[in-house]
Amino acid sequence: MASEVSLVDAHSANPIPPSLRIEVLQALADTAAGLANKQIDGFITRLADAMLDAAKTAGDPQDAKLLAASSALLKRNRYPFYYVMSERLGAALHNEVLAAEYPGTVQESAAVPAPLPPELEVDKKLCLVKAARGIEAENNTRLTALNIRLASLLGREALQTAQNPFRPQVFLSVIHESWCEFQPDTQTHHLVYRLLGPSLCLDLAPVLHALNMALIKRGIVPHLPAAALVATLDAEKKASPGQDEASLDPVTRQLRRLFPAEEKTPARSGDRALDTDFPALFAEDALHATASRNELMSFLSAVQRTASAQPAQPAKGAMRAAPFHVDILDRIRKDAPTGALTATDTSVINLLKKIFGTVFANDDIADEMKALIGALQVAVLKAAVQDKDFFFKAGHPARRVLDLMTRLSVGWDPRKGDADPLYAVIQRNVKRIQQESDQRMGVFADAAAELLAFIKRDDTATEQVLANSIGNALQQERHDQCVKAAKNEVAMRVGTGEVVAFVETFLEDKWVRVLTLAYGVKDEKPQAVESAIRTMDDLCWSVKPKITAAERKDLLAKLPPMVAMLNKWLDLIKWHGDDRERFFKELAECHASIVRAPLELSPERQMQIALAVAKRAAERRAQRQATQQPEPEPDAFDQMVDDLERGTWIEFKRTDGTVIKIKLAWVSPMRSLYIFSTNDRLEALSVSAEELAQAMREGRARILSLSGLVGSALASVFGADGANDAAMEAKSAA
Repeated sequence: MASEVSLVDAHSANPIPPSLRIEVLQALADTAAGLANKQIDGFITRLADAMLDAAKTAGDPQDAKLLAASSALLKRNRYPFYYVMSERLGAALHNEVLAAEYPGTVQESAAVPAPLPPELEVDKKLCLVKAARGIEAENNTRLTALNIRLASLLGREALQTAQNPFRPQVFLSVIHESWCEFQPDTQTHHLVYRLLGPSLCLDLAPVLHALNMALIKRGIVPHLPAAALVATLDAEKKASPGQDEASLDPVTRQLRRLFPAEEKTPARSGDRALDTDFPALFAEDALHATASRNELMSFLSAVQRTASAQPAQPAKGAMRAAPFHVDILDRIRKDAPTGALTATDTSVINLLKKIFGTVFANDDIADEMKALIGALQVAVLKAAVQDKDFFFKAGHPARRVLDLMTRLSVGWDPRKGDADPLYAVIQRNVKRIQQESDQRMGVFADAAAELLAFIKRDDTATEQVLANSIGNALQQERHDQCVKAAKNEVAMRVGTGEVVAFVETFLEDKWVRVLTLAYGVKDEKPQAVESAIRTMDDLCWSVKPKITAAERKDLLAKLPPMVAMLNKWLDLIKWHGDDRERFFKELAECHASIVRAPLELSPERQMQIALAVAKRAAERRAQRQATQQPEPEPDAFDQMVDDLERGTWIEFKRTDGTVIKIKLAWVSPMRSLYIFSTNDRLEALSVSAEELAQAMREGRARILSLSGLVGSALASVFGADGANDAAMEAKSAA
């Protein structure tokens, strides 16, 4: 084919000069790091949640305790972990592309964490290899394409996945090493790598796609060889077996039992005979099932036409939704033609009764809104009968419409009536679905798109009104995260107990401010953080005993530049006066005592000094741990706050006892600050995550919105053995 190139030809097409290859590779590394960094915040949330879930099922009580504590630590210190992981990932990818360009050379890399015990080191390697293979299987096509293009770029005949600078193993290793750097307690270093896999990692699909597209734009193998594509697609099919039922969540397992993926329709004794004389050649069972299905759809369409002819809104002043909305599903089950409803159909009706019953029982939804949403029962029933994915997939169009309408309905202001744009958009789409769902089920997708567009317009308008508040909140969160990162860096040093008391106090009081400043200007001056941390490490090292001539010589050489850097940073935070002079005087006396200490020491004496230093460090470490207040463990209210989505309505009690209903208008990137607004898009409240969780604990705040109505209703049903009840009802009704 003229448009295809062979593997050999591909390597010579549009060659890039060797002098420019490293530039292209570095650009690819920057692209991959940039796309991956955008996912780190979401990954942190998923990792913390996975730790908490693992803690609940851990067989070892010590591991359970460590996992729960690690989850809490990660949620409280998102930015420090984000910083560590983004720095390590960027360095790792750049080292990998250098190694690809210059095979056999050793590249500089970030500090490697201390190795695990031998048995855990083996376990780690096996776990990471298994996780990497799972991710490779999910991205087989993209990886193979990238291998071919990188081989062409590097002028090689072939490039194996193990040689690919952007292979999953690199990203998985960075996650493990980042955790080890972030959490210095070696007892926890084995916790993260065991959790990693295709479902808990950065999503490499967009990363690999972007890398392929970047190479295509440079003319590097724009058309992949057909043979390679076929082989890759075959491998991908083999690597995607059906999901094991044991790995599914309980709700999905119960749904699978109610609605098997490939259900054969058995002959039923209660079926009505067809008025035909067709011979068996025409597959009577299949024809019978088709006729029954058509009869059911015709019956449901007739019911829907009758229902839609009635007013979709209760009379003014009515306190409940129109009666036909409440019992219409029961009437359908009762009045359906004999033999038209299968046991599966009856299970669908039972589940929809539970779902819509959740709406009708919710006191936070106005009766007018209940009437509108209830008018969709027949249309949703038809959609669910024809496509059981309604129960399995949150993105199913009919399910999406139901979820969106119930979520939006809580925010309707009855004082505005049908003049409220929210009421108008819901009413318009209810009528649209009633009128068009007989002809095409695609109307649900159209309605969902309009509802989402309405939400997006409202969010954009709210953001514009709250622009100043959002800008201030972003600055506040960035400062708070910088302080957390600074305190974490200092805590890692002083937590060892090896830092002398006056330096420890200095670091916690003054150097936290220095590091906060450095983190704050990191985007403009990336070297600032490294300089501040290096100066802190030099200071900590300088006050430790020096028992050899070489160590003391090294100390004397490092002191002038170290003191100069200390002064430079302290000038930036404007720390002047007697306290600063007193600190440097004490530091000079400490250094003098170190240099003047006896030098010619026997090995035994050196060992005694080392043991004494270690003992003092252990005592100080134990003393610090005894005086530190443990951080409170996250509870259900913390989780509720962490799960809040924009658009969620919350009821707040003011200090004077009055109640207001406000909407979550904005969530900060690190989910530490929340801004709420009124129906008129005016700012009503700005609170931190901790304050919001505490308000919920004290009953001063209550979530009103129904987020994921269908999923929540199904979880409620099956959580109480509802699957068995639904199945039994279905069998008895059939």
